[in-house]
Amino acid sequence: MGRRITGPRASTAFTTIDIDKPGKQNGFVMIPHSPHDDAWGVTRIPIGVISNGKGPTVILEGGNHGDEYEGPITIAELMRDLPADQVEGRLILMPSVNVPAAIAGQRTSTVDGLNFNRTFPGDPRGTMTQQISAFMSDEILPRGDAFIDLHSGGSSLDILPSSVVEPAEDAELERKSIAANRAFDAPAIVVISNLGDTRTATASAIASGLITVGTEMGGCGTVSIEALEICRRGVRNVLSHLGVLPGHTIEIRHENQKVLELPGSKAFVYATMDGVFEGFHQKGREVRAGEEAGRIHCPWDPTRPPETLTYQADGILYGRRQPGRVKPGNCCLVVAAPYQEKI
Repeated sequence: MGRRITGPRASTAFTTIDIDKPGKQNGFVMIPHSPHDDAWGVTRIPIGVISNGKGPTVILEGGNHGDEYEGPITIAELMRDLPADQVEGRLILMPSVNVPAAIAGQRTSTVDGLNFNRTFPGDPRGTMTQQISAFMSDEILPRGDAFIDLHSGGSSLDILPSSVVEPAEDAELERKSIAANRAFDAPAIVVISNLGDTRTATASAIASGLITVGTEMGGCGTVSIEALEICRRGVRNVLSHLGVLPGHTIEIRHENQKVLELPGSKAFVYATMDGVFEGFHQKGREVRAGEEAGRIHCPWDPTRPPETLTYQADGILYGRRQPGRVKPGNCCLVVAAPYQEKI
């Protein structure tokens, strides 16, 4: 039926296609799953390969979080529509890598409750989410030369469309990743380290030596017309930049891209109480540390006055919480500051 995975860590996963075979294939990664209603079933993760010629291998991942849609749409279109003879190299296409979350339209897996993007390098004998990230770590990333990880703000955030640089200790690798991010041509480039957390897909790709491009394409749990257009064009731009789509002309619309970074923990404005959050400013506005950012109301206790939140850093308002309802610790606002080093 398929090809058994025989990597450095024992796994029960198998594929319905040969990832290393030339041509165009669409199929599934099959991970055995034995819940109450299906004793010998599998979780099917869609995977496509378009391979032709001797160029680099580029891995495209969408659906890392299941409520982020622009990336999965873009990758699925490539799987259906891109002919193999237009490719010079290999594309490994995974539009809904966290498939239980994608089917449910939520950030985390409905099987084990885990955030896929905090489970790398995974565990081939662990929970379903850990097995998927182990497959990515052991079988997919080692085949790649470059990695494109397409995210949006999901259900809880509305973010300025941007490409994302994962910091690298290797200066040459970071230079190549920055060049690929410039080719993506989002309105802004943002350097995001996730507060040093290395359990993410992009951190794992960088650790594996892959040129890496991330994105944040809008959010609000919807498909943004603007962000989807940026994503479609940006992906083809990067593939052309890397030499995989030699017939595609790179289209640059943002000659003066803003280069930003999240300035550590001060980037975030967190809820301090249970209630409803009222933000004071729109995305893209310049803000200052100490400035009032919003307030939290408690409508079910009207005698309690609202609590006011303030920004902790200078910069621009990069992301806003989408749901009004908040609990202590929820991320309400995100500030991005000008990147301090020349890139």
